[in-house]
Amino acid sequence: MIEVGHFIGGKRVAGTSGRTADIMQPMDGSVRGKVALASREELRKAVENAKEAQIGWAATNPQRRVRVLMKFLDLVQNEYDELAEMLAREHGKTIPDAKGDIQRGLEVIEVCIGAPHLLKGEYTDGAGPGIDVYSLRQPLGVVAGITPFNFPAMIPLWKIGPAIAAGNSFILKPSERDPSVPMRIAELFIEAGLPAGVLNVVNGDKDVVDGILDDPDIKAVGFVGSTPIAQYIYSRATANGKRAQCFGGAKNHMIIMPDADMDQTVDALIGAGYGSAGERCMAISVAVPVGEETANRLVEKLIPRVEALKIGSSLDASADFGPVVTADALSRIKTYVDGGVKEGAKLVVDGRDFKMQGYENGYYMAGCLFDHVTPDMKIYKEEIFGPVLSVVRAKTYEDAIRLPNEHEYGNGVSIFTRDGDAARDFAARVQVGMVGVNVPIPVPIAYYTFGGWKASGFGDLNQHGPDAFRFYTKTKTVTSRWPSGIKDGAEFVIPTMN
Repeated sequence: MIEVGHFIGGKRVAGTSGRTADIMQPMDGSVRGKVALASREELRKAVENAKEAQIGWAATNPQRRVRVLMKFLDLVQNEYDELAEMLAREHGKTIPDAKGDIQRGLEVIEVCIGAPHLLKGEYTDGAGPGIDVYSLRQPLGVVAGITPFNFPAMIPLWKIGPAIAAGNSFILKPSERDPSVPMRIAELFIEAGLPAGVLNVVNGDKDVVDGILDDPDIKAVGFVGSTPIAQYIYSRATANGKRAQCFGGAKNHMIIMPDADMDQTVDALIGAGYGSAGERCMAISVAVPVGEETANRLVEKLIPRVEALKIGSSLDASADFGPVVTADALSRIKTYVDGGVKEGAKLVVDGRDFKMQGYENGYYMAGCLFDHVTPDMKIYKEEIFGPVLSVVRAKTYEDAIRLPNEHEYGNGVSIFTRDGDAARDFAARVQVGMVGVNVPIPVPIAYYTFGGWKASGFGDLNQHGPDAFRFYTKTKTVTSRWPSGIKDGAEFVIPTMN
């Protein structure tokens, strides 16, 4: 049994609130350990540490700050396998998928090594008679991140990297379901030379979240999770004068045109729909074939592929996916499938009764495939977050593009086609934040920004890329004139370029 407390002032500390939560091991349903749930007093201690440490860290030049990130990258490489197993045991995803989780986070850290360039301001020489104007990007101070269970390495690193590279100190509140990897990440940053207090990890529940939102010393909050909580955090944070960057749920569509390479399309759908047991905000959960003949070909090829998916334990490297994160998550997914059947969708592959031999207490479910789903059904409207793919048949291309455009969510979307005109039109007209053309999971590379539209995202700036450095800094503009050439006497007219 492991015990996970908090990481404050550069070291692990035990929780003092007396409240804990179980850390489960989804592959067999066992209790792996306990995680402390912090009080407001423990959070406040972390904030005070962060506030004190930030002063010296901000005064450290950007090049020296990013040397810490470079050393951190080396240290993670030495522990890649251990971190991946730790992540797999607590989340449930397979070890290869866990390694991908870590790698996508490290790619953002790699981009953050360019912070000295990304933090540069602008300069205009001779903006007026004897006047120079320049801008500075300066850190906000203490900032915080509230991150989800489904990417316990990637999303914390997406937030920590640009925040500390920009000279802020950081408070991380990771998911209490899989807290071990975030704690180890914090230790590795200290080993890499990050000053104590610049990065703190406070484990907890809603009480800590509200404490972060209300603390006057925390200047910005980033969040990834469900849409209702994203809306709540964004509203409360901004009401308290904080910057907020909140990302919510998704219902990602893949449009399949009649000319698409069907074998390539099915390969893409299988990976994007069922990878990580569907517990990804960028998972494709709706396939939209255009025309009945396209739909029939698609479903005919999908059925045997879904039936052949290999479900295994989190430690089985050959498995296509493992268990879902909790027993409650498994129950919720099955309830959605039951509801889809009642609403009249055709369940052509039913994975509800799957049992993993030797892991009967684990949270396993095989892939489910629905056909003839309609936009009025709950399984279409809401995010299921499980290994469930719905086929919504569209008569025409215009009917197909209308589906993602009119959906509540606008996170990711893809089109599979050989027609460049159709792809170009789709990319221009679709009302979704991230678009893939013959790419099933359109997650941008780390030096572009990641973010959804509509109910999938709240706030003006996205995650990673240049937006991250804009979010974690404030711009100061300096207009300077030196005594040479200054006329005597007061001026009462607002300065202009005339």
